[in-house]
Amino acid sequence: MKAADKLVKICREKGIRIAVAESCTGGLVCSAITSVPGSSSVFDRGFITYSSESKIELLSVSESFIRDKDTVSVEVATEMAVGAIKNSNADIAISITGIAGPGSEANKPVGLVYFGLYHGGEVKSFKKVFSGDRTQIRALATDFALELLLEAGNIN
Repeated sequence: MKAADKLVKICREKGIRIAVAESCTGGLVCSAITSVPGSSSVFDRGFITYSSESKIELLSVSESFIRDKDTVSVEVATEMAVGAIKNSNADIAISITGIAGPGSEANKPVGLVYFGLYHGGEVKSFKKVFSGDRTQIRALATDFALELLLEAGNIN
């Protein structure tokens, strides 16, 4: 059984609702979850906030974090997850911001991805550096996000 299938099953059994805030994955996490039959009972909403402006407008990410830390940072990932919770009816939220390539930004390597996981009233952050081309990095980031959500759903 794929991670998204397990996630939907567990969240349905436990009455958990999910929100997703994506940047570099561009909707792949939302797509993976909503491809599962019955996901409408657990998937509340997704935010695809590719631009800095959309992160600020839709998720209330601090303009100063974007200016001072860059959009690819633990601070922005954390605020994206909090913003997804505040602007949804979800119990858990995952956020993803990173550099899928092919070019790097602000002296940060291709494959650098930060995740924020809001669960149980707190946010945990995760940093990964994936290898591969743009498609592979986005797929690996999607898989990791689903695993984080699955873990959060299992312990709720």
